[in-house]
Amino acid sequence: MKVYNTLTRKKEELRPIEDGIIKIYVCGPTVYNYFHIGNARPFVVFDTLRKYLEYRGYKVKFVQNFTDVDDKIINKAKEEGITASEVSEKYIEEYYKDAKALNVKKADVHPKVSEHIPEIIDFVSTLVDKGYAYEADGDVYFSTRKFDGYGKLSRQNVEDLESGARIAVGDIKQDPLDFALWKAQKEESEIAWESPWGKGRPGWHIECSAMSKKHLGDTIDIHAGGQDLQFPHHENEIAQSECCNGAPFANYWMHNGYITIDNEKMSKSKGNFFTVRDILKDYDGEVIRFFLLSGHYRNPINFSDALMEQAKAGLARMENAKENLRHLMENGSGEMTDAERETLSGYDKYRKAFIAAMDDDLNTADAISAIFELITAINTAVKDGASKEFAKKSLDMLMELADVVGLLQKDDTNEIDDDIQSLVDERQAARKAKDFARADEIRDLLKERGITLKDTPQGVQIIRE
Repeated sequence: MKVYNTLTRKKEELRPIEDGIIKIYVCGPTVYNYFHIGNARPFVVFDTLRKYLEYRGYKVKFVQNFTDVDDKIINKAKEEGITASEVSEKYIEEYYKDAKALNVKKADVHPKVSEHIPEIIDFVSTLVDKGYAYEADGDVYFSTRKFDGYGKLSRQNVEDLESGARIAVGDIKQDPLDFALWKAQKEESEIAWESPWGKGRPGWHIECSAMSKKHLGDTIDIHAGGQDLQFPHHENEIAQSECCNGAPFANYWMHNGYITIDNEKMSKSKGNFFTVRDILKDYDGEVIRFFLLSGHYRNPINFSDALMEQAKAGLARMENAKENLRHLMENGSGEMTDAERETLSGYDKYRKAFIAAMDDDLNTADAISAIFELITAINTAVKDGASKEFAKKSLDMLMELADVVGLLQKDDTNEIDDDIQSLVDERQAARKAKDFARADEIRDLLKERGITLKDTPQGVQIIRE
């Protein structure tokens, strides 16, 4: 498999540090609110990377943190009159709900900043002892210019850098480019821990370095996150980690592109800010996942009603193929025919096309196209019915590929309600009695309730929309 390495600006063969094992760290959410559609993209993209690597036989150690110590959380706690920990715990639970709706698998470890304070203090102490950091009035800062490699990820020249959004100029800093590793407590009500530099809390960047080191080691295979994190967050992680550990931090850096809303940047002030919780009111979580995987992860993607409707239609086509095969498994004939065996043997080309696409820097768009080509072939093969065995093996192939991209995961095998089944039976009786007006009336009634009836040679097929 080749992945685009942001560090080198080229596609590289993925070669793990340990044979058969890949260690991945993905920056997780700051838990002070529901996560938005922009946050969802890295969650879904790198969950898919994990699923694909596991599909190819790797053991993946996957870590995604929760930032539960942050100014935004502290401010939210003040607004709501509750503690910072109550805010973070609430939105961690809400994260799990929305992530589950998107079929995002839980990480092997979801470390929290608040549970890694000793490791963070040790990390900062090492940097101070090595001369890469200094204390000033209870704060501790990293001496950016002492790390020769600073700027190698984002390709920024230290001499040209000016203080920016997250590198605020402070009088107590020795250099405007230095960034905080530890922040002194400003008021007694503020969340804080005892440290060698007085009571305080970690800076934003240090937490990921410390948690990655604890759970994955000094050097990891892949560090991933949104494009917006390249600078300063990931740049600062590299600096502090490589100075502390004396080793490369990550061999591969993967970043997903931005999401725009109707071709405009998402912004609360513009009224086009959408949380996943908002979108789930109108679309199923798998539709959102389909949408997020429908373009290459490194390219920008535009969120709009029109594109969401396209994603909904595309997913429906996949679901219909799955449901049709299930129907044939229940109502078809027994063993495969020779013609079906020959057709089945030809399916392997779709698997190969799927793998080729995913091996090419996780090209999910082309991989999904390969699934649709498989569906076309299956639909052609079963248009006049099929054996149970052929239907099962076709479904197995479809689900093998769909599982990798996290689609068709809904458990839609629930029994049909008695009242719906009664209407289906009544319609069948009306058709037999040539009372087509009543049959059509029942069909339309069921349609309003999200049930589509499909008449096949094997009997009526009930499809939930």
